[in-house]
Amino acid sequence: MPELPEVEVSRLGISPHITDQVVTKVIVRNGRLRWLVPDEVQLLVGQKVKAVTRRAKYLFIETDAGSGILHLGMSGKLRVVDKDVELVKHDHIDIEFSNGKVLRYNDARRFGSFLWQEPNTTHKLLMKLGPEPLTDAFDANVLFEQSRGKNTVVKNFIMDNHIVVGVGNIYANESLFKAGIDPRKPAGKITKKAYGILTEHIKQTLAEAIVQGGTTLKDFTQSDGSPGYFAQELLVYARAGKECLTCQNVIESIKIGQRNSFYCPSCQG
Repeated sequence: MPELPEVEVSRLGISPHITDQVVTKVIVRNGRLRWLVPDEVQLLVGQKVKAVTRRAKYLFIETDAGSGILHLGMSGKLRVVDKDVELVKHDHIDIEFSNGKVLRYNDARRFGSFLWQEPNTTHKLLMKLGPEPLTDAFDANVLFEQSRGKNTVVKNFIMDNHIVVGVGNIYANESLFKAGIDPRKPAGKITKKAYGILTEHIKQTLAEAIVQGGTTLKDFTQSDGSPGYFAQELLVYARAGKECLTCQNVIESIKIGQRNSFYCPSCQG
């Protein structure tokens, strides 16, 4: 599924085309996404887009009347196309603009969402989210203080959106490898110094993925249809049975929290 870097790349891709443009029409062909698309999204019509912002994996189309909230779910894609571009299967939502462009949402599995947030309010889905990983609000203190007394394994801990948002499976694997931390280790047993190292690697890994356009594995393409290239830089994710690029030992795979997890027993011992 698209993770934080892919969502940020989508934001960067669509922003220049729709910021300062007036919404002329909102077409909902299939409103049965993860949650039913509310009628309030029609309040976007006639409004100028002030900005396209992101919180965790949610994108916000901000206007004076409120914000449309988009979540890509497991397989959602956003494209900016001309109004006369032919529809394809699973094109569920169009947001049309005064410049003749359309923000088109395609979602084969329909696990994404299109919701509404009133001005000067916070949607209930966002109220308990942790800090953004690429801001100063996320540091070693956050992880260390939140982890004390917890037996949760560290990989699940850093993937908890109540602790920090947007550290998905791919980037958790990669960051833990770079920090030399066993993903199975209890979060409460990790030192503040080790969390400092891990924090820096989380920030670095996510930032690099954004620069390279996100990671293409199965479903994600950028808003212009081009792929992300971070998959070429993966050190452990999906490399089970292959040599570790650092020590030449074999990368192993295990299930942690029902997710495939990859680590080097030597580098992360």
